[in-house]
Amino acid sequence: MDTSQLLKLLDGSAQLEVDGQNMNLPVVKASRGPDGVFVSELHNDKYIMLDPGFFTTAQCESKITFIDGENSVLTYRGYPIEQLAQHSTFLEVAYLLLYGRLPSQDEFSNFKDEINHLTLVGEDFRSYLGTFPQNLRTMPTLSASICALENFTQKTSDIKDPKQVDLATKIIMAKVRTITSFIHRRRLNEPLLYPDYSRGYIDDFLRMCFAVPYERFDSNPLFVEALDKLLILQADHEQNCSTSVVRIVGSANASLYASVAAGVNALSGPLHGGANEAALLQLERIRQYVVEKNGTVRDFIENAKKDGKKLSGFGHRVYKSHDPRATIAKSYAKRIFESGTGSLDLFNIALELEDIATNDDYFKERRLYPNIDFWTGLIYHAIGFDSTMFTTIFALGRIPGWIANWREMHENPMSKIGRPRQIYTGETERDYIPIGER
Repeated sequence: MDTSQLLKLLDGSAQLEVDGQNMNLPVVKASRGPDGVFVSELHNDKYIMLDPGFFTTAQCESKITFIDGENSVLTYRGYPIEQLAQHSTFLEVAYLLLYGRLPSQDEFSNFKDEINHLTLVGEDFRSYLGTFPQNLRTMPTLSASICALENFTQKTSDIKDPKQVDLATKIIMAKVRTITSFIHRRRLNEPLLYPDYSRGYIDDFLRMCFAVPYERFDSNPLFVEALDKLLILQADHEQNCSTSVVRIVGSANASLYASVAAGVNALSGPLHGGANEAALLQLERIRQYVVEKNGTVRDFIENAKKDGKKLSGFGHRVYKSHDPRATIAKSYAKRIFESGTGSLDLFNIALELEDIATNDDYFKERRLYPNIDFWTGLIYHAIGFDSTMFTTIFALGRIPGWIANWREMHENPMSKIGRPRQIYTGETERDYIPIGER
C-alpha cells in the first residue's frame, strides 16, 4: 500500500488523500494555537490514524490551559502564569481552574472556608492510614487513600449530581492536603496532627508536616510563599499523561475519586512526576563527584555527553524554549538559599550547571533548557521534605487541574468513553494444534 498521505488545509475543511481516495475532514478552529482536523469520520474498517505517544493527536477540546512551547507561554483560563504567580494564591488559582473565572471576594472567602473546614479526616480514616508500614511508598499510599475516601464520603459519588460533584471536588482538595501531611509523618514515625482551621491552606500544611505536638510552630513565611507559588505552577499543564488518564478513566463514568487516584498512579511514573527527585539526586551526585574525585561540574557534563546519559531537569516534551515555570521557581530558590536556608553548595552547583548547559552548543542544538523540575526538588529539600515526598507534593498541586479537566469532560455533551484503536501487526489466522502434537 502506498502510505504517502497528503493533508492540505482548505477553507474550513481538510482534504486527506490516501491511495488516490479523497476524504474531506472538518477543521476545528482554535482560539489560540494550532487548529484541529476532526478525524472521527475516518472511523471505518479501512483507515485509522496511528500516532504513537499522541504527539499530534488531540483527545478533546478544552478551555482550561494553553501552552505555546515555542514561545514559553503558559496560561490558565487565559491568565499568564507569570501574573498568577505574582498576584494570586494557590486556592484562588484552584477556583479559577475549577469554575472558569476569578472569584469575587465573597466567593473566595466562602471557598477557602469550605476547603479549610473539610481538611479534617475522621478517626476511622486516620486508623486506615495508620495501617500502612512506616517505610510506605508515598504515591501508592496517596492513590489508595484517595480511593478509600469514596468509602468514607459515599454521598458524593453520584457523577450526575452537580452538588455531589462540587462537594467531592472540595473534599478531595481539602483532604489530600491532610493525607499528604500524614504520609510525610508516617514515614518519620511521628504522630499525625489535626488541622487548624485558623491557619492558611499552605501554612497549616507545613505545620501538620513539621510541628511537634503541643509546641508552638511558626512557619517560615518565605517557605509558605514559595510552596504556594510552586503549587500554582504545577496546578495544570494541558493534556499531559496523568491528566489524560484522569479524563479517560472518567469517560467510563468512574467517580471523581477513582479518576483522580488514577492520575496519581500515572504521575508516579519516573518519566512523568519523578523528574524533580531525579534532578536533586543528580545535584547530589555532582557534589560527590566534585568533592571525592576533585572533578568539576563541566567534567560531569562532558562525561554525561560522552556516555550518552540524559541530564535530569533539562528539556521538556512541550517547551522547545525556556520553561516559563522554571524562571519563577528559580527566583524562589534564589531567595530561599540566599536567606541562609538549605544547602547552598547544591544551589551553587545548580547555578553552574544551568549556566554551562544554557551556553553549551550540545544543549542549545537539542533545545535542552532547564525545566521546572530542575528547581523544585531543591526548594522542597530546603523546606524540609525528603526526596520521596517530592512527587506527592506535585500531586497535591495538580489536584485542581485534574478535577477541572474531569468536570469539563462531563459537562461536554460530545464526550464519549475513551476507546483508542490499534494497528494490528500480529499473526494472521492460525489453526489450533493439540498439545500432544506440538
